[in-house]
Amino acid sequence: MLRWILSCFLAMSVLLTGCSNASNVTTSPSASPKASPSAIAQAIPKPSANASQSPEEALARFVQLKGAATVELKLKSGTVTIELDGTNAPVTAGNFADLVKRGVYNGLTFHRVVKEPMPFVAQGGDPLGNGTGNFVDPTTSQPRYIPLEILPEGAKETVYGEVLAPTQKPKLTHRKGAIAMARSQSPNSASCQFYFALDDINFLDGSYAVFGYVTEGMDLVEKIQMGDRIESMTITQGEENIKQSV
Repeated sequence: MLRWILSCFLAMSVLLTGCSNASNVTTSPSASPKASPSAIAQAIPKPSANASQSPEEALARFVQLKGAATVELKLKSGTVTIELDGTNAPVTAGNFADLVKRGVYNGLTFHRVVKEPMPFVAQGGDPLGNGTGNFVDPTTSQPRYIPLEILPEGAKETVYGEVLAPTQKPKLTHRKGAIAMARSQSPNSASCQFYFALDDINFLDGSYAVFGYVTEGMDLVEKIQMGDRIESMTITQGEENIKQSV
């Protein structure tokens, strides 16, 4: 048990610090304050806030997936099918689907794979290949960040910009085969790096945004090694559900 607790702590640290350097982009001279994680946090109204802007209006500038979409991930070992859940995670799934549509992930690698002493995650999607990169929008030349987005189980309202309380369970959990967004310590610092859960890793529930699940080819995901390349990612169904309001 002690070994498992220690491995979870170390593995979670890897997941956190894997993107921590990427958050430094927000403090660089070239970074736009409007695109920074802190600015995103300010833009997302809290339920108790008397804001003139509704949550829907605040979220309208993000690409959203209004429904489901199917993504095929081609590896050298075969094809993995991923079902994106835009119903319960529209911003997170929408961001990922948009990046897939743009071809951002084609040719990138899995830069972090943790399997010992227990299966944990396979993380990829970094344009720099070292865990410090973000997606830079070519139209603005600025990094794109999205807010942490988690729908509590049984709730009607999604929680944005903050982790869930320990007593709350998310609707989309970190069961084996989940796909979720990696981020730094800032809740609103997810950009393009994602990870697959190689086992049930529910201690991450409520802290990281799950937005879909592997439906075919999980055996191939389990075989991913550090440095393995994403040959391509394509949307095979549901592309019409990608919406950009602003």
